[in-house]
Amino acid sequence: MKNTTPLRIIAMIPARFEASRFPGKLMEDLKGKSVIRRTYEAAVNTNLFDDVFVVTDSDIIHNEILSHNGKSIKSIKEHECGSDRIAEAVQDMDVDIVVNVQGDEPLIDEQSLRKLLEVFKNDPDKKIDLASLKTPMMDTEEISNPNNVKVITNKDNLALYFSRFPLPYPRETNSGITYYKHIGIYAFRKGALMDFYSLPMLELEATEKIECIRYLEYGKSIKMVETNFKGIGIDTPEDLIKARKLFESE
Repeated sequence: MKNTTPLRIIAMIPARFEASRFPGKLMEDLKGKSVIRRTYEAAVNTNLFDDVFVVTDSDIIHNEILSHNGKSIKSIKEHECGSDRIAEAVQDMDVDIVVNVQGDEPLIDEQSLRKLLEVFKNDPDKKIDLASLKTPMMDTEEISNPNNVKVITNKDNLALYFSRFPLPYPRETNSGITYYKHIGIYAFRKGALMDFYSLPMLELEATEKIECIRYLEYGKSIKMVETNFKGIGIDTPEDLIKARKLFESE
């Protein structure tokens, strides 16, 4: 049974200027527009959201969005992660679902986002706290790379754990297991997001440096949705070169 009550759904794009691996990357040029502006406009153009905001600690990014008729919220506090930044911004908003769109991923797949939102539209009893994306990995180096967060799920595609280590450990190499990479796009129920904001970080999250582990440690349910969309996250100057080539070919 589908939930027939309309949900108010917004997208929030957390955006820091001082990224550790590539400072200022969100203001780099991508075919005549900044990376953050490309991402913002791509989110708006999906037509999936009642509203879209950039939320940032940077005057440069804030002014970039406002000067091109976009919507931006300036963070009041210092934050360790994007979820905290978003939670501060939405705490007084009347919304049901908040989608965290990564500011450094200007290629947004409308179909994948639509699948995420369907999770909540088909969950009238509100058993799912948040939904996120996973994509299969075949390459051994990709699976071993600690920058790629892996996720394992139960039979209902609810997340069991996230790790930078290859999960599950391949003791039996002929088991036919598929490894999944976690794509860091989340859709939260507002209540779950606000709980995250008020709960302290525990040891597993602190060890792995993966914020969604906090939800699991406090008993939240995370529905994983499979997608074949890879996207491109701009974490390094080399990633920016790849993104520019993709945009130039359009």
